[in-house]
Amino acid sequence: MNERLKVFMLVALLGFLAGVIADLTAEYIIPGLLVILPAFLNARYVLSGLAGACLTLMLVSVWAYITGTPER
Repeated sequence: MNERLKVFMLVALLGFLAGVIADLTAEYIIPGLLVILPAFLNARYVLSGLAGACLTLMLVSVWAYITGTPER
């Protein structure tokens, strides 16, 4: 039971960090990109897709690093 609680808390922490990163991205990075890049990136679905892809890559990378391969 203790191990399950640790995993649950880790997933909750990762979710919290992903939310903070998403908020910071929406608040600061995306408006900056809209000023710098052409109108193509002004489409909301493109920006949402890029943000989702980046967050997913970060979460999977953290998960892979934490779990690792067990050495036996």
